[in-house]
Amino acid sequence: MKVKEVANLVGISVRTLHHYDAIGLLKPEEITDAGYRIYSEKDLEKLQQILFFRELDFPLKKVKEIINDPTFDPKEALALHRKMLLEKRNRIDKMMRTIDKTIQYSKGERTMSAKEKFEGFDFSKNPYEEEARKRWGDKAVDESNEKLNNMSDGEKEDFEKKFNAIYKELAAIRHLEPGSDVAQEKIGEWFNFLNVMGTYSLEAFKGLGQMYVDDQRFTKNIDQFGDGLAVFMRDAMALYADKRK
Repeated sequence: MKVKEVANLVGISVRTLHHYDAIGLLKPEEITDAGYRIYSEKDLEKLQQILFFRELDFPLKKVKEIINDPTFDPKEALALHRKMLLEKRNRIDKMMRTIDKTIQYSKGERTMSAKEKFEGFDFSKNPYEEEARKRWGDKAVDESNEKLNNMSDGEKEDFEKKFNAIYKELAAIRHLEPGSDVAQEKIGEWFNFLNVMGTYSLEAFKGLGQMYVDDQRFTKNIDQFGDGLAVFMRDAMALYADKRK
């Protein structure tokens, strides 16, 4: 199948398929002398796997690492996709039931206990660590945890002081442009501090900044130092990473 045929079949853009080819995620089995991409049945199966991972919010870089790993088992992956999508559906179903009950409650059509108002929410797991592991693997997280666990009480106290000091210094300049020399110098201190605790690439650093805004619990904790700090840090971290790639 040609690229446009695949795009129409799957419901994605030709540009997306070109991008997958350019980054080495999905290269068509054949390219004609005229430059046309020809996708085989095997290519379509690989594309299906990619889109399953994307549906579960895996970043493209991680998808590429997974499916290009020599130990990757497509059948095992399909079973995992099914399991994860069922879990996702169950969470959504619970949330939908809670929404329906809340609508009825707001209209005075039913009573609703405090427990019922929060059915479907599950914050029992650590979302920060899970997200970090999903995006960047275990190395940085495990290194950070190991170093923290091995610290003496005095070292932990010094670590916390340094941590808070950096946040306070960043909060004090959050009114500046994220790309200003002062902002970039301070955000560089944050990058160096993180790399004392673990191993954070520039890409991981940029992704972490985005998480500061995407996850409201992160935003709430950071903005305790100053309203808008999470957004300022995200923008400064992205610029810092992009300038050094």
